[in-house]
Formats: sequence, structure tokens, C-alpha cells
Amino acid sequence: MFLPWSWFIRDNLICATLEQSPSLSFFLLVCGQAPLNNRIVGGVDAFEGSWPWQVSLHSSNFGGHFCGGSLINSEWVLTAAHCLPNVSASNLLVYLGKRTQQGVNTYEISRNVISIIVHPSYNSQTSDNDIALIHLSSTVTFNDYIKPVCLAAQNSAFPSGTSSWITGWGDVQAGVSLPAPGILQETMVPVVDNVQCNTLLGSGSVTSNMMCAGLIEGGKDTCQGDSGGPMVSKQCSVWVQSGITSWGYGCAEPNAPGVYTRVSQYQSWITNNIGQNLPGFIIFNPSSTCQSVSMVSPASTTSPIAAATTLLHGAPSFSLYIYISIFLQIFYKLCKYSY
Repeated sequence: MFLPWSWFIRDNLICATLEQSPSLSFFLLVCGQAPLNNRIVGGVDAFEGSWPWQVSLHSSNFGGHFCGGSLINSEWVLTAAHCLPNVSASNLLVYLGKRTQQGVNTYEISRNVISIIVHPSYNSQTSDNDIALIHLSSTVTFNDYIKPVCLAAQNSAFPSGTSSWITGWGDVQAGVSLPAPGILQETMVPVVDNVQCNTLLGSGSVTSNMMCAGLIEGGKDTCQGDSGGPMVSKQCSVWVQSGITSWGYGCAEPNAPGVYTRVSQYQSWITNNIGQNLPGFIIFNPSSTCQSVSMVSPASTTSPIAAATTLLHGAPSFSLYIYISIFLQIFYKLCKYSY
């Protein structure tokens, strides 16, 4: 039986809605795709387009780049609250598609900022709730070099040892800036569970709103200038942001893992502040198979497709939907927003 599906693109998702019953909808993931993916301390140069959600925050207050961030839909960036205490929207510039801080970046674009939303419970003394949202002045068009990352949904699990990638243009060691031309750095670090991290860093210093990652022997870490940038892990073919670079003792020191804001704790806060065209949230669990990965519908509660509360949950083959999603992106530029 033929069913009249109506297709449309809505931010991070390619969507299909049954015309006779708009509540019967499904979504094909666009976020978390890095088709070109094959100086963080201990890092290496990232290839162009490897991390298409990475953004660079610039301000005249700092004379250029001062923090990182991640693109989470076509008009919002996620970053750390501690990056923005003395920065106003009017003197903040967001760069996307950028690989080097100096020289020409073929795919680079920039956006001014409408507003900055810092978590109301951010504590600068303890770094708890170190999270903020940046609303771009105009939407961006996705391509291989500029794409949103998926976000870890509530109930995501990142057990000790989970492979995580960190990226940024920060110092290559404490007090030593990234040398010219300032190429984006990447490195992989394992998650360190909160119990062990609290033992290493001081009891109670790592709250449930935080997570840790790094080598116990040191050598790989984020550093000054990497703050606000994403920590991501891969599930099947999808990259999911687990953390936001927040704080640490020194850079890449032994027995001192880096500390990151735990993104999954803030799904409600993010959705409440963005309101519409929400990011893609995925329930990350490294023990899940591609056939049992759960995704949370990004539909706003005011959307006519709000009834689709779970995205592809229980689908017979998650990987099949991913392949279809990638195939459909070939036709992305032929489509237009219609919802």
C-alpha cells in the first residue's frame, strides 16, 4: 500500500510525515555526521572537515580566539559559561568551518551573535553548571565542513574507558601557545569515572554535572584556549557530544584528568531555552548495538509532530536508517525548509 509521505528538512533532521496523520513521523539523523573524518596537549593536526561542528569564539576583548564551542543546530552554539563572564553579544564573533587561526580557510564562515544564555546556576567558584548557549545572528547552511553535532541525551552512559575525542586551538602545554598557523588539534582520551576522578582531584570537586577524561599518566589533555569546546564519542556512525571542556589542574599532568561539563544533564535546559528547531539528542550507551540505539525526538512540544516522542527507538536496524540518512543528504541542497 502506498502511503503519501511528506518530506522536509528541519535543522538536524531529514523528516518524513504521513500527510493524513502528521503525528506519524520519523526522522533521519543529520547531526553527528562527519563524512571527512578519517593543539590540544599531546594532540595532532586535524584534517579539514574532520570535526565540522567545531567553532572558534573570537572577541576584541581577547584579541582573537579565546574559546571553542560546538554547533548544535543551524543557529545555536554550545560552549562553557566560564568563557563568557566579560563578553557581550555585541563583541562576540563565531567562526565555523575553520581549521587554522591564521591564513585562508576556504570553507570558513562567521556569524555575529544575537544573545548569550549562561546557565543561571553556574558557579564560578566550583565550575558547576559550566554551560552556555550562543544564538547566532543568522542560520548557517550545512555542508561537509559545517554540520551540527548530536548531543548526549538524559540516561546516556559513558563508563570508565569510553573513547572520547577532544579538539581545540588551545595551548600545547601550560603557558605555550599553539604555533602558527594555529591548526586545529585533536586527540583521544578515555573517560575516567567520577569516583576515581574525585579521588584524584579532591573529594566533592567533581559533581554529577561533570565528567572526567584523560590518561592517568598524563600527556594528553585540553588546555587554556580549548575551553568550551566539545568532547565527543562515536556510536555506530554517529558522533555524540558527551562533554564541554571546563576545568582542570594544569594541562596533561599525571593523576589530573581534565574535567568536562556533562552534556546529558542539561537536555531539558537546552530544549527549554532553544524552544524550536531543537538539536538531535541520542541516548549514548557503548554497550548498545546499532540495532538498539535510542534517539530522542527533537520535536518541540508545540510542534504538530510532538507525538513522535522517541526517534527510531526499537527500529529493526538503526544502521539502515543511518545509511538512508547519508544517502538522502546527497539531495540536501535540492530541498528547502517547509515546516
